[in-house]
Amino acid sequence: MGLLKNIFTWWEGATIGTALFSALKGKKVGEDHMGNVYYEGGKGLDGNPRRWVIYNGPNDASRVPAEWHGWLHHSIEGAPESFLPPPRIWEKDYVPNQTGTPNAYMPRGSIDKGGARAAATGDYEAWTPEA
Repeated sequence: MGLLKNIFTWWEGATIGTALFSALKGKKVGEDHMGNVYYEGGKGLDGNPRRWVIYNGPNDASRVPAEWHGWLHHSIEGAPESFLPPPRIWEKDYVPNQTGTPNAYMPRGSIDKGGARAAATGDYEAWTPEA
């Protein structure tokens, strides 16, 4: 099933066609700390070079670090390692998208968190058409 899955699916990594295209037509620009590989090659309709990423694992755009996101969208020209300032001490480390996991954010009163919301404080006055 592994070979057929790689040929026909895109949601769990690159298909064989994308991997072959990247190997033949793309130039590897760099790799991030999560193992995602970034390529550049050819020209887009706007004249800019085409840029793409081959994910190391499931295809999830939130797995692209901010510096590489800027490179993919032509905000910076060269590989981020040579064009960005060093990281600041207040910058947080990458956390993958938590939607759909037990760690997802759920505000108080959320149905998934029990559905109990805080009682009204008494400063609410309902609107009525007669008022």
